[in-house]
Amino acid sequence: MEYEAVIGLETHVQLKTKSKMWCGCANAFGSEPNTNVCPVCLGMPGVLPVPNDEALRLTVLTGYLLNCEIPRFAKFDRKSYFYPDASKNYQLTQFDKPSTANGFVDFEFSGLGSVEGMGRVRITRAHLEEDVGKNSHLERFSGVDFNRAGVPLLEIVSEPDITGSDMAYEYLNALKDILIHGGVSDCDMEKGMVRCDVNVSVRPVGTRELGAKIEIKNMNSFSGVRRALDYEIPRQIAAVKRGDKLIQSTRRWDDVAGITEEMRTKEHAHDYRYFPDPDLMPLAPTEAWLAEVKSRVVELPLARKRRFMQAYQLPAPDAESFVNDVPLGNYFEAMAGLSKSPKAVANWVINNLRAKIAEANTRDAAEQMSMGIEPGEVKRLTLTDLKFKPEALLELVGLVEAKAISNAAAQQVFGEMFDTGKAPAAIVQEKGLAQVSDTGAIETFCDEAIAANPAPVADYKAGKVAALNSLKGQVMKLSKGKANPALVGEILERKLKA
Repeated sequence: MEYEAVIGLETHVQLKTKSKMWCGCANAFGSEPNTNVCPVCLGMPGVLPVPNDEALRLTVLTGYLLNCEIPRFAKFDRKSYFYPDASKNYQLTQFDKPSTANGFVDFEFSGLGSVEGMGRVRITRAHLEEDVGKNSHLERFSGVDFNRAGVPLLEIVSEPDITGSDMAYEYLNALKDILIHGGVSDCDMEKGMVRCDVNVSVRPVGTRELGAKIEIKNMNSFSGVRRALDYEIPRQIAAVKRGDKLIQSTRRWDDVAGITEEMRTKEHAHDYRYFPDPDLMPLAPTEAWLAEVKSRVVELPLARKRRFMQAYQLPAPDAESFVNDVPLGNYFEAMAGLSKSPKAVANWVINNLRAKIAEANTRDAAEQMSMGIEPGEVKRLTLTDLKFKPEALLELVGLVEAKAISNAAAQQVFGEMFDTGKAPAAIVQEKGLAQVSDTGAIETFCDEAIAANPAPVADYKAGKVAALNSLKGQVMKLSKGKANPALVGEILERKLKA
């Protein structure tokens, strides 16, 4: 009997707010332990939580970005559990009335479960809650840092639509890109801003009933999720085939050993004793408030990629460059509509401009740090700091397209533009870089090259077509790189064949 995996993911994302969910303590990573705390986030008796308005907005914004419905009534509940990192002995979360529900994420994927190169994972809900503290287990004792306690946390729960480890990996990356582009979270996994719980079961192919749900808890990397599923799915299938009975449980992933290990049998909802928090009013967003939040919706990465490919005839890698670097894409788009050759403009922006900026920043950073400036204080060159305007780059592309200058000369002109801000035409004139397209002049250069290089001439006439490149090089040398390469090739071939 063949078996298939059924996978759902619960992704926990810290929201991009300056303060915590219920108090004014800083939402900041890297502070000394237990310095960003107060009686509210420490759960002291008698304190009252006050909701973070920006966190509420970011939650609903996420709902819009994930194609969710936005209910007109939501509330916060207390979820009781007793761990050292939960100082209140409960977590404030949304249980049966979340702020968003019933959405989906579309993403590029061509494996099992895809349709025409696309995958879709439905979103059950994206609900708002608070993060807990962080336990540290040392050799002889353990400690708890409550700096993270109370940080706004969004839990994005998917439907069990995921068919395997590769689909899970692509979905998580697509979700992260959406949240970063939308300004919801920085999604820095090294800072613990994104964590994932994996729910996986197996069943015979063709059946509808779900098997026992096994949860793999607190995954902190997407590649770890993929590796854990690559282990856990075969483990479950092998157990079922042996006749073992799988029970609902929670496991941990040991990335070093490459195995999952059981932690405990899984609690059910009633074990958490949910009840509405008596200190917090329900949420009833007005139409005006929702409209304000909706105005913050941005173009999703996949839609942006498709639009760049369709509108400007860009290949997928170029479009992805402009998706991954939004300011660079905006800079390109401001020029692309004014150019007859958007692809040529994209080449200069991606291959030349981006490289020059990176080179300048590397050099400047080294200089500033040598002067004692801390890495975090280093000033970096951005697109708004460029010495030339976008129109100058369009002018340069036009000169190349019109064959007024060669590609090699254009590289020299661009370097001068970047350093001085001078106009391309002025640089071409100053440095004498105009391309020679005069047929008579090029014929003279070709005659000289043919006369001075009998060996490649003989090779070409003997059928060695590659020998023509050697002669082209000699002509370009004689013309000091100014001869039109296309004309050089045509004239050489004509003369040699004659």
